[in-house]
Formats: sequence, structure tokens, C-alpha cells
Amino acid sequence: MKTLYTLLLSAIVLASCSNTDDKKITTDLVNNPLTAEKNADQVDMPKIELSQDFFDFGEMNQKESVNTEFILKNTGDAPLLIRSAKGSCGCTVPEWPKEPVAVGDEAIIKVTFNSGNKRGKQNKTVTLVTNAIPSTKVLTIKGTVLVPETE
Repeated sequence: MKTLYTLLLSAIVLASCSNTDDKKITTDLVNNPLTAEKNADQVDMPKIELSQDFFDFGEMNQKESVNTEFILKNTGDAPLLIRSAKGSCGCTVPEWPKEPVAVGDEAIIKVTFNSGNKRGKQNKTVTLVTNAIPSTKVLTIKGTVLVPETE
């Protein structure tokens, strides 16, 4: 009986080790031209310049939304890719261009903050992940959500 279990276990292990799909791991997605021999000054890289990275919406009532736009410019030497933009919570929703931002061009990051049932001071962020150095850029939205008086 013990031999039967051993054979069955061996068959399962061998079957799980076979690679039925021919997926190959490549480094095509990782394209960082910086090496020990080349630094950021010797390689064409995008560079983000923001007119502002902060927005204060002041005061707003619960269940209201506020929209703002952050304008960024690629002042580097290579196209800028914004790989993702993530809000610090579900109440902060960013929209960003999915296509590369050419050298010298501007892009708009639209951010909507929905106050929902929140109250008091709010400080929310949107984190951009890009192919620039540094690879992350944080945008900040803050203000105060007022609770309406009940009648």
C-alpha cells in the first residue's frame, strides 16, 4: 500500500514538472538603459516637469465631487510613458494618457475626488509610475469636507 502511494505521488510530481505551454521569460518589458557604465546624464531619458503637484479644493459638502487637472511636460530627451496612476483610495480617481508623451509635449492628468460620506480634513494622493528617473511622482489633493446641518 505504501508503495502504491509512493508511485502515485511520484507520478503527480513528474506530471506537474512538465512544461506544456511554451511561455518563455524575456526581458523585453524591462528596458532600462542605465548601467554601471552609463548614468542618467549619458542616456536619453524622459523628465517630468509639473506646473504644480498640489491642489487644495478648500471646503466642499459631503456627497459632492471636485475635479482638477495636473499639467505635466516631458522636458527630457525620450518619450515619457505613464504606466499607471493610482489614487490613495477609491474616492480619488485619476485619468491619464495611455500613449507616450513626446519630448517637449504636455499631458493632462485629470483627478476626481468624490467626498461621499467623508468628513473633515482630507489629504489624498495620486501616484504616477513612469519611465522617468525617479520612476514615481506623487500628486496631492487636500481640503475639508463639511457635514451639512440636519433639519
